Amino acid sequence: MAVAMDRRMDKPIQSRLAFGLTIVGGLARLIPHPANFSPLGSMSLFAGSRIRGPWAYLVPLIILMVSDPLLALLYGYPVIRPMTPFIYAAFLINVYIGRKLLRKPSASRVGGAVLLGSTQFFLLTDFAVWLVEGWYPLTASGLAACYLAALPFYGRTLAGNLAYAGILFGLHALLPRMLSPAQPTEQQPAAAAR
Repeated sequence: MAVAMDRRMDKPIQSRLAFGLTIVGGLARLIPHPANFSPLGSMSLFAGSRIRGPWAYLVPLIILMVSDPLLALLYGYPVIRPMTPFIYAAFLINVYIGRKLLRKPSASRVGGAVLLGSTQFFLLTDFAVWLVEGWYPLTASGLAACYLAALPFYGRTLAGNLAYAGILFGLHALLPRMLSPAQPTEQQPAAAAR
């Protein structure tokens, strides 16, 4: 009975922790970083895995909508570009990947989800660069040239997602243990009520 009560008490803590880590992870994109080495992909995977209901999609979307104008103010990035809807869609696909593949996260599952999420982000957003930015001819060779030029960014995306996923999922697993009071073990019985 005591174990069941402890699990119920942990759920609100776990939920608040998931929201907090998602927000902190998303806002960490405001810290200067190498191109594409950002927490957004892993933050989206984490939100899909740990936040229930429509909030799993809404929190990353709100973070993007709030942090994009801040990036514009801080660093002069354009707030809205023709490919912005593709970028947002790619992060929402990451939420879906996290929801489907990471209900019970393990190191191998997180690694696989990061690889899948980073790859779909690369394919979708660089397709958008080719389609709407006008930098490459709208031919098969233009698309191939676009993907080839973007390979270094894919490597940084993958590295950033791996690093930040390790941090987010690791903290989510570790912090509740550190914050909750120690439970008595059989070797250390609970003090008698007085």
